[in-house]
Amino acid sequence: MQNRTPGNTQGIDVSRYQGNIDWAKVKASGMTFVFIKATEGRTYIDPNFQKNVNDALTAGMMVGTYHFFRGTTVEIARAEAAHYANTLNQIGGAKALQLPPVMDYENNPGNLSRAQMNTVAKAFLTEIQRLTGVKPIIYTGNSFASNFDASLGSYDLWVARYSTTRVPDAQPAWKRWTFWQYTDSGKVNGISGNVDMNEFEGSAAQLRARYAAATPNPNPTNPTEPTNPTNPGNPSNPNPPTVPPKGGEPMTAEEKAAFDALKAQVDRLQARQQMEVPVWAKAAVDAALAYDAKNPLFSIDNGASYDFYRFITVMHRRGLFKK
Repeated sequence: MQNRTPGNTQGIDVSRYQGNIDWAKVKASGMTFVFIKATEGRTYIDPNFQKNVNDALTAGMMVGTYHFFRGTTVEIARAEAAHYANTLNQIGGAKALQLPPVMDYENNPGNLSRAQMNTVAKAFLTEIQRLTGVKPIIYTGNSFASNFDASLGSYDLWVARYSTTRVPDAQPAWKRWTFWQYTDSGKVNGISGNVDMNEFEGSAAQLRARYAAATPNPNPTNPTEPTNPTNPGNPSNPNPPTVPPKGGEPMTAEEKAAFDALKAQVDRLQARQQMEVPVWAKAAVDAALAYDAKNPLFSIDNGASYDFYRFITVMHRRGLFKK
């Protein structure tokens, strides 16, 4: 694929792991776009999702979101798309943002064949486009991209390859990248610690123009009410909005400070119970999930704790997930 080019616009992607972000400083540092984690699996919502979106938009960033895909069947893939779309409705829907939604498909927990992987990927992609009205982007790794067939080449590619000398490899579905995530250890003013760095294959003006037709109505200050895409006639919503209802008196400065402190405490507690799969446990978790794909031993859609992943790792080392 093509190399990075001077003049290409720069951006980042973030999740709750970046903590509290000073988006004005991020924008001032030269970053023009960001992809923000929204969801994972069928139920998980990143606790910093809404705040990151609202604050990044306020700072003048071009904003998109991504969903970490775990689907192993067509039914699960569609359910994940519905969860993602419903969560996007909390910030006004996909069309309230400047960049399309993203399917982050980078591992194979169900040990699917390539044909099966393409089938579930297409199920998710077509369903999220049906629900949001916006054609999504595919994010994946340089090696993992070889699993996708040419029929997925119509989707823009956001590829991860961490190198200063090697470009991403040409793949059956893509010969060029649209976004390149070139390092996971970048440093940006306004963010403590490392952050993923990305480059678009053109200028900021070209990036805005490329997706202007797909997301024509940016209006983040007027979000629509979340719906249940899988059953629009059902008034009970499994993923109700977390934003407060309209009306009532605005909070005083003291009330807002107390609210922010309480929210931070809740987020810290939630993070402890919704830890994503750490690198050291990935092989063990994949082996456990692949042990019986039709009847999984457990689900980590909501995340799990350090102790849980440690337990799974010990079981894996003892060979308990081998048939």
